[in-house]
Amino acid sequence: MSFIKLYLAPGKEHSLKRQHPWVFSGAIKKADGEPAEGDVVEVYSSKREFLGMGHYAPGSIAVRIFSFEQAEPDYTFWKGKVQKAYDYRQRLGLTDNPNTNVYRLVYAEGDGVPGLIVDFYKDTAVVQTHSVGMYNVREHVAQALQEIYGNKLRAVYDKSAESLPAKAPVQAQNGYLYGQSEGGVVVTENGNQFFIDWETGQKTGFFIDQRENRDLLARYVKDKAVLNTFCYTGGFSVYALNAGATEVHSVDVSKKAIELTVKNGELSQAPEKHEAFAMDTFEFLKGKEDKYDVIVLDPPAFAKSQKVRHNALMGYKRLNAEAMKRIKPGGILFTFSCSQVVDKYLFNNTVMAAAIEAGRNIKIMHHLSQPADHPISIFHPEGEYLKGLVLFVE
Repeated sequence: MSFIKLYLAPGKEHSLKRQHPWVFSGAIKKADGEPAEGDVVEVYSSKREFLGMGHYAPGSIAVRIFSFEQAEPDYTFWKGKVQKAYDYRQRLGLTDNPNTNVYRLVYAEGDGVPGLIVDFYKDTAVVQTHSVGMYNVREHVAQALQEIYGNKLRAVYDKSAESLPAKAPVQAQNGYLYGQSEGGVVVTENGNQFFIDWETGQKTGFFIDQRENRDLLARYVKDKAVLNTFCYTGGFSVYALNAGATEVHSVDVSKKAIELTVKNGELSQAPEKHEAFAMDTFEFLKGKEDKYDVIVLDPPAFAKSQKVRHNALMGYKRLNAEAMKRIKPGGILFTFSCSQVVDKYLFNNTVMAAAIEAGRNIKIMHHLSQPADHPISIFHPEGEYLKGLVLFVE
């Protein structure tokens, strides 16, 4: 099979030779045809050296490379990609773990498949594609999952309608590619139980990337009052309840998220110690001085592009300053950013600015990131989106 060839301008091949998987539109000098969105293309240097092959898309990032070698991207190729991702999770001790049966199986560039996310919930795989090219091979992915998991897999659900580019030339509808499920299941994460609804929940249904950070929180909450803000489905709240917190308050502006948080709180060992509020976090914090020993700040991405990064930083600063001013002396603050355009150094500096404003003496206890099933390719540092700090507030 032949593919349209794209030729880069002189000197634009260096990042690909370092195996960075993005080709920006400005680097392309010419093409031997007109690729459509989602087409497989081959990328060459100005000297006609083969550099890689990937999916084409209009926009700033024109090609996302899925192979730095010439290959036939058929079913066997894509199954190999999924198998490699599965083998890595098996090495992490996640694929047959009775204590944790929810994990990320495929993480886009981190697993060499830009535009593809697969999350595994007990016996159901939820596929989410972020490019037309990956959407076009979703059936291959579903078939590969069936072969790899065998009778351990009950269903494969495609949830790409929300994640594809807004002007993508496909009419994506969420639905089952294999099997069927009730639209929800109770999963176990580090021994804690959660109800997951991938059909109507955000993303694929659960924020798997905070698993290890939730486990860390459990070390610090025994006999403490805990506030979990932007709680979504109450992940940190359930861990706190099961770890012996005296009181746990969950806050999220979404009433639907609070309903799920309440449901998950009822699955905990101490549901009577839990209270949930459908409120804006800033409003909730008013008048809450010296009430909480532990506060979790896990907001959604304040910035999804460079254009709004400054406003996002101001939002992070204000949020952290408000929490720092109100937490009890000797309290512990877990604070996060999942904005990809805000790197950890910028985030740390913003939190420091908040500490100066709050006028509290603060120590950094832990630097946090995403877990190993959200791998960061050393050649693609942009894959590190989650960053966090655990702070001791004197």
